[in-house]
Amino acid sequence: MAKKIEEVFVQEAEAHPYIEDLTLLPTAERERLLHTGLDVTGAGRSGTFMQLDHSVVHCRSDQEGVEVLGIQEAATRYPWVEDYLGRLIPFLPEERRSGQPISGFFIRVLPGVKARYPVQAGMYIGHEGLAQKVRNLIIVEEGASLDVIAGCATGAFVHRGLHVGITETYVKKGGKLTSTMIHNWGRDVVVRPRGATLVEEDAVFLSNYICLSGVKDILMNPFTRLVGHNSVARYNTILIAPPGTKMDVGSRVFLSAPGTKAELVSRTITTGGEIINRGYIAGEVAGVRGHLECRGLMLSESGRIYAVPELDARVANVELSHEAAVGKVAQEEIEYLMARGLDEDEATATIVRGFLNVRIEGLPPVLQEEIDRAIAESRFGI
Repeated sequence: MAKKIEEVFVQEAEAHPYIEDLTLLPTAERERLLHTGLDVTGAGRSGTFMQLDHSVVHCRSDQEGVEVLGIQEAATRYPWVEDYLGRLIPFLPEERRSGQPISGFFIRVLPGVKARYPVQAGMYIGHEGLAQKVRNLIIVEEGASLDVIAGCATGAFVHRGLHVGITETYVKKGGKLTSTMIHNWGRDVVVRPRGATLVEEDAVFLSNYICLSGVKDILMNPFTRLVGHNSVARYNTILIAPPGTKMDVGSRVFLSAPGTKAELVSRTITTGGEIINRGYIAGEVAGVRGHLECRGLMLSESGRIYAVPELDARVANVELSHEAAVGKVAQEEIEYLMARGLDEDEATATIVRGFLNVRIEGLPPVLQEEIDRAIAESRFGI
């Protein structure tokens, strides 16, 4: 009988002590965290959470009305947290049977509170071969707004591991959430994130996912259900797959209330790895609109980009559209730049950087800077 994927990884790791000052982490570890958007100084952040293996090693809020806790502490402090956990992504029977305390983060913004700066949350694997499993909960209460930078990485000397991250998100009436997730894994890490978001009336959910480095295998396909009138969801995805990497990444939006809108945009590049790029929009009531855009670049003779845009109109009077294109860098564009003094590699890198440089509507400047930095620091594997 074949083993479940988590059974081939180490389940236990030593408990790590609380780290009051993250700037005391070794330089190599700080660099790894920085590349996922986690600033160890905490400057320009409304709160910080960091989990190392199974241990919460740092957790604090720097703004009144913004709560940042370990999920276990949150469930103890607020019994109602149990009403949210598992509502969108039910617990598996084995999760309930295990009796083990769950780990992960809890981020909540109280009604009407506008978080001045992003809250940052880091998930870090420091033990070779470890299976890290977390459950996260984000709640944006009515009329509140929040930006979250979620960075996931392995240690500088960790090559193999498993990350299973489940995140349930609630954006209530009139709320706004921008979630930016940046992954920086080791080459032999298996990643299985699952995400679900419920968006109420006049609320906005903006999701950005970025993975520009090698990883063994990522499989994720989060969904958002727009259940309130005039609510909005946007997904932006930027992927680079070097040789030996497989990424099966998608996003799904269900337009379940009148006046709802969704836009899914992806930019993908392979330098030898495989990308399956999925997108799905379902129009469930009349008067909704959705658009999908998938663009891919092949930068090597090997590798694969497989785009799967899906539109599902379940009633009349919905407006759904998509466009998809996969190709190589145009030779005339390279020659144009070479004629202006760049060599071929510089010209190609300039074009690729422009291809990835997606300007995301409504994105706070600090998050756009994190995305720009991640793209600038990637070497495209060429």
